[in-house]
Amino acid sequence: MPEANEAAKTKLFSPLTIKSVTLKNRVVVSPMCQYSAKDGHPQQWHFDHHARYAEGGVALGFVEATAVEPQGRITHGCTGIWSDDQIAPMARICEIYESKGVVPGIQIAHAGRKAGGQRPWEGNNALGESDAARGDAPWPIVGPTAEAQHDAWHTPHALSTDEIEAMVETWRQATIRARKAGFKVLEIHGAHGYLIHSFFSPLSNRRNDEYGGGLKQRMRFALEVTEAVRKEWPEELPLFYRASAIDGVEGGVEIEDTVELAKALKERGVDVIDCSSGGVRGSATLARSYRPKPGFQVPHAERVRKDAGMMTMAVGYITEAGQAEAILEEGRADLIALARELLHNPFWALHAAQELGADPDFELWPDQYGWYLTRRAASMRLPVEGAE
Repeated sequence: MPEANEAAKTKLFSPLTIKSVTLKNRVVVSPMCQYSAKDGHPQQWHFDHHARYAEGGVALGFVEATAVEPQGRITHGCTGIWSDDQIAPMARICEIYESKGVVPGIQIAHAGRKAGGQRPWEGNNALGESDAARGDAPWPIVGPTAEAQHDAWHTPHALSTDEIEAMVETWRQATIRARKAGFKVLEIHGAHGYLIHSFFSPLSNRRNDEYGGGLKQRMRFALEVTEAVRKEWPEELPLFYRASAIDGVEGGVEIEDTVELAKALKERGVDVIDCSSGGVRGSATLARSYRPKPGFQVPHAERVRKDAGMMTMAVGYITEAGQAEAILEEGRADLIALARELLHNPFWALHAAQELGADPDFELWPDQYGWYLTRRAASMRLPVEGAE
């Protein structure tokens, strides 16, 4: 550890500039669904949720998967950006982050054939009659083919080519609203079995037209959405893309497929690939029959970074400061995204800076806290009264 009052140089707490945006460190709030919106509008819970992270020392905070149209919500409680009257509450979240020197980001999404579900604490199953009786009625859902994600879910309507064109337009319009709200980073959700990923995976896309079949055809929808988004998203602002780098199911997406997708996305103006995995059959985050190894998705970020020649963000069971630092130092990723670890400890970044010696004097903490903590740290170095 460095001497007192001497900060250690770390990768985790070094700045990173992407386009015109400079992040003060490499710690990112991953998009986390809160299932607490009303008609797509963020509520007080969301403002408090993001305020905790704004104070906690992160560099970039993402708003959860935000639907580009009402039928694209996972649940009735998901946020949306399909209407102009949703801009103002989203702008409030941007203001919360920017007031603390944090860059505000938003993930725009469409749940596709995984839409129309209950909130997790209400069962996490497909909406049905009992849900409708309490005001949460199911709605028609869509996908690349008329095939449900599993037997207990709704069967989606297979989008026609004209409907796909109209769907791309919803992403373009959502991007315009995200820009008006004041977000500085935008992420396209192309993972976890949702609409874009369901077109990309051969397990869920059984079309035989220009949007299905070989890898090039299955990539088409993702690339058309990206082109529409990049057209409206200012060139000087970063564009991220979340990918399920592998399906983890036989016959599904492999890392080689994602590398090819990443190369094509890079050509279309994507700056960072956010490397997740799974979700094509069931939940990628809520249902686990085993405990993943720490950093289990980091190899995906490393492979995409190396083979596609672009920045990546690592996510998934990254819980320790030293672990995050090593990922960056070894060149395996450029950013570290945290989700449930931040739910457990919203001040994770500030504690990590202490642990790595990057902030020995609590200078990164809010003044209202740091002033007291520096004095407590000094007093803890003094001899204990009455001790021999």
